[in-house]
Amino acid sequence: MKKLLSSVAAVMVLSNPLFAETTLTVANWLPPSHPLVSEVIVPMTEQITAATGGEVVANILPAPLGPPAAHFDFAINGVADITFGVQGYNPGRFKTTNIAEIPFLGDSAEAISVGYWRTFDAMLKDAGEYDAVKVLGVFTHGPGEIFLKEGDASAVDLLDGKKLRVGGGIVHEVTSTLGAVPVEGPSSKAYELLSQGVADGILFPYESVNFFKLIPQLEVGVSVPGGLYNTSFYIVMNKAKWDSLPAEQQEAIDSVTGEALARMAGQMWDRADAAGLEAMAGSTIVTPATDEQVTAWTAALAPVIDEKVAQVSETGVDGPAALEMLKAEIAAVVAEK
Repeated sequence: MKKLLSSVAAVMVLSNPLFAETTLTVANWLPPSHPLVSEVIVPMTEQITAATGGEVVANILPAPLGPPAAHFDFAINGVADITFGVQGYNPGRFKTTNIAEIPFLGDSAEAISVGYWRTFDAMLKDAGEYDAVKVLGVFTHGPGEIFLKEGDASAVDLLDGKKLRVGGGIVHEVTSTLGAVPVEGPSSKAYELLSQGVADGILFPYESVNFFKLIPQLEVGVSVPGGLYNTSFYIVMNKAKWDSLPAEQQEAIDSVTGEALARMAGQMWDRADAAGLEAMAGSTIVTPATDEQVTAWTAALAPVIDEKVAQVSETGVDGPAALEMLKAEIAAVVAEK
């Protein structure tokens, strides 16, 4: 009789909506070993479960649902509850990301990412680009540097005529403005493009050069103060799924996403960049950009930066004010450290 009563009680508890577990599906298009997955997405799912006392469980799907560029729409349409990706994979769709991708912002992904989130939350979200989803986080990878098969690392015209593999976002314009020839291709094809002579080099953060096993092909590296570009990422949630959660669960999830998630992602990129730079020792010689190079590249890229900030203003957000806030918040995070 006691066993029967215990079973009945268990069924009542499990069937009670107050004790029901909500499961969120998380789409993933990267290898499980990539640090963005293992050190950001996985911990995020664990933190969501912990923050909600086990009431919300986020499960990463075992296989990609489609190409990276489709993932923002997967969140909108509810194909998955949570997705992440690169805004630049959807050209022209997100103008506010320009703020976080422009050259010379800083040398720490953590500082840029936290500053980016604060600026997004205060200003950029008013553009309405993310109104169809719940934004859990925006952040950037580490500063993009120059890597070539060969060349005079100190030359101002180092990039003239060089064919550089590029991805989405501002990096295409940075490459062409500095005299190089952009070669479009996903990160996964970078090794092939370099090994087959289609590309002479690449603009990448240290992490990516290491992760995609490009170090043996690249003898010359130039580190640019503040970086030549950054790549913006998003993590978003289906709006209807978010709205279905009780306020208490929403508050719990907010406590481990937003700025906290941006900081965790930025710290991951900084660690990965440090490991990538260390892995280059004895193979790729990385030297700081000369004063002459910095002066020339800063002047050349000024119109590109102005154009990108103007595009932010086209969304109704004050672009110059947003950039000023971003720079101030980056400096504040650096000062905190």
